[in-house]
Amino acid sequence: MEHESGIRLGFFFGVLAAMALWEWLAPRRRLTVGKSLRWSSNLGIVFIDTLALRLLLPLTATGMAWLAQGRGWGILNNLLLPPGLKIAIAVAALDLIIYLQHAMFHAIPAFWRLHMVHHTDLDFDVTTGVRFHPVEILLSMGIKLAAIVVLGPSALAVILFEVLLNGTSMFNHGNVRLSLWIDRVLRLFVVTPEMHRVHHSVLMRENNSNFGFNLPWWDRLLGTYRAQPAAGHEGMTIGLGYFRDPRRLTLPRLLLLPFRH
Repeated sequence: MEHESGIRLGFFFGVLAAMALWEWLAPRRRLTVGKSLRWSSNLGIVFIDTLALRLLLPLTATGMAWLAQGRGWGILNNLLLPPGLKIAIAVAALDLIIYLQHAMFHAIPAFWRLHMVHHTDLDFDVTTGVRFHPVEILLSMGIKLAAIVVLGPSALAVILFEVLLNGTSMFNHGNVRLSLWIDRVLRLFVVTPEMHRVHHSVLMRENNSNFGFNLPWWDRLLGTYRAQPAAGHEGMTIGLGYFRDPRRLTLPRLLLLPFRH
C-alpha cells in the first residue's frame, strides 16, 4: 500500500503520545531514573533501528507479502478461505511466531546478548517498548520475512499485524494504572502492562515468563504464564541484576553492550 509508511508513523506517534499522557496522569510506579536520560536513549535507538532497516534490507515485510502473493508462495495463498478469515489466521500465526522468537532470544546466549539491551532499562514505560538493539531488529525482520514466505499472508494482514504489534508493545510497556477488574478482563484478549511488567523483573524465573507482546494466549497455552510478580508491582525491581548504573546505559553504550565481555 502506497501510504503504509504514513499509516505506521501516524499510529506510532499517536500511541506514543497517548501512552505518555496516560503515564503522566496515572502512573503505576515511581520512576527511578530521569526521563531525559532514558527517553533520549530509547527513542534514539528506535531511530537507528529504522535507519538500519531502510539501508540494509531491500525488502519490507509488506513487500515480501506482495511478492509471495504474486508468485503463489505460502500456505494461505493456496487456500480457498474468506479474506477476513485469512487475515485473522495470518495475524494470529505471525503473533505466535513473534512469541516463539522472543522465547528463543531468551534461551540462546548469542541472541540474549542482543535482547538484553531491551531488559537493561531500569524503569518500565512506553519507551521501553521500542528499546531494541539494531542487530536484533534486523534478525527479527529476517525471521518475519521467512515466516511470510511460508505462511503467505496478504499485504493488508501484514500491515495490520505490524501496526498492532507496534501499538501493543508500547501499550503493554506503559507505566499506567489499571483497575484490577479492567486488567483481569483485558488480559484475556491482549497483553496488559500488569502482565508484561512481570517479564521485566530482575528475577530470572519471572524474566523467563510472559513472552507475549500482543495476544496473551500463547503464554497460557505453552506454560510460560505468570500472573503476578512475587514482590508485587510496586515492590518488584525492574531490569537486570548486573546492569544497575544508569551512566553505563547511554545510547552509545547500549549499541556496544552485546559485543562487550
